[in-house]
Amino acid sequence: MGSDGQNWYLGLTYDQWVPLPVSGPTPAARYKHAAVTVDGKLYIIGGSRNGRYLSDIQVFDLKSLTWSTIKLNSGVLPATSGHNMILWENKFLFLAGHSKDVSDTVTVRFIDLQSYECGVIETFGKLPVARGGQSVTLFGSKLIMFGGEDQHRRLLNDISVLDLETMTWSTVETMQTSPAPRFDHTAALHADRYLLILGGCSHSIFFNDLHVLDLETMEWSQPQLQGDLVSPRAGHAGVTIGDNWYIVGGGDNKSGVPETLMLNMSKLVVSVLATVKGRDPLASEGLSVSSASLDGENFLVAFGGYNGKYNNEVYVMRPKPRDVLHPKILQSPAAEAAAAASVRAAYALTKPEKLDLSKREDSSFKEVHVDNIQQHLLAEISALGEQKKALESSLADVRAENADLRNKIADVNTTHADLSKELQSVQGQLISERSRCAKLEAQIAELQKMLESMQSIEEEVQALRKEKSELERDMERVSSVQKQGSGSAWKWITG
Repeated sequence: MGSDGQNWYLGLTYDQWVPLPVSGPTPAARYKHAAVTVDGKLYIIGGSRNGRYLSDIQVFDLKSLTWSTIKLNSGVLPATSGHNMILWENKFLFLAGHSKDVSDTVTVRFIDLQSYECGVIETFGKLPVARGGQSVTLFGSKLIMFGGEDQHRRLLNDISVLDLETMTWSTVETMQTSPAPRFDHTAALHADRYLLILGGCSHSIFFNDLHVLDLETMEWSQPQLQGDLVSPRAGHAGVTIGDNWYIVGGGDNKSGVPETLMLNMSKLVVSVLATVKGRDPLASEGLSVSSASLDGENFLVAFGGYNGKYNNEVYVMRPKPRDVLHPKILQSPAAEAAAAASVRAAYALTKPEKLDLSKREDSSFKEVHVDNIQQHLLAEISALGEQKKALESSLADVRAENADLRNKIADVNTTHADLSKELQSVQGQLISERSRCAKLEAQIAELQKMLESMQSIEEEVQALRKEKSELERDMERVSSVQKQGSGSAWKWITG
């Protein structure tokens, strides 16, 4: 990747993901964490890895491309996964998520970005049940929570609203057909009026549907998308820039989704911006994507996820400015009203026609009294009523058994999915250990060769020592003979 000091992003190609070269230590790989970018810095908090919840606060500087860790000055942030994080008045607000800190209702926590103090915010009203995998969307000074999965693995499709001015929860009653209960979906706000819900999953089904809630009328609709196909997915991430909603990653417990989608929320048209390989970190479940403004230009920043292994890479994309290619022609108040009307038309509900069930009078109709036939019919109706009650009782028993079997199957499927993820992680570790063992075996073989060579040298040294010893004995014999010869000669001279 080309780089010019801290302005490395200026040379990026549009609509392509690029991994960032990171300097220094990196945080633990993870998924189902929370992520927000503020002032050119990516904040990553919590998540999950190998079944263990995390509580650390990591910050990635998009200028210097370095990671740092934040230590809280006061308060404790419990290890949490599947939670939401919203920036509000120089504070991070944390909502819901799974943790070992058991609570029956949703807890709201905060981190002050100036003092790095952490604490729990007291909330009032009708507090929603505790959950994880929900969506939380900022709408003015309110947070809109949809769906999720509670502590008993019950799937939810309720709407709860938290007023940030009064910190009061309220439950919203909606009209028309609500989305099926789900978790690990994505949500976005469009035109300060429409809440969009895309994808997610139940315990057995992965969704690719789009649902829209009109926040003025509180009516749900399910408009048809145009353009490229949206495959079923859960655990994906999304972020909006203008009218465009960027959707990244996700999966279906079998494979990751390789396409990065752009959904034009005004036209409801889907386009594929980029496609990665199947095992790429961007084709992961539980990753995060957020938007960062660098020198006035918007960039997508993705981090983490799980696709057979846990990831901790940082990727960026420079989305092509769509407003430049398609400038707004209509700027007058009347034109703006017309544009708003076209948006409303795109999300318009199909109203079922009311059927007129009033009785029609027929002047030619004549009432006939036939007592014996009436009594016979009443007897048959009574018998049919008893049969209906018996069948309804049997049907209720069968439905209860089916519900129990579905729960057991869902539990088995979840356990299997968790075990599969754990197995894949362990297999990856095993491959790494095998590689390490192979390197150690090669080193041992080299040492054995050196040892064999040393044994050969030792044998040669022993042979030399033996030769030296024999030579020393020969020299001693020669010296002894010389001494004896000189002694005899002296005796002959003196004799």
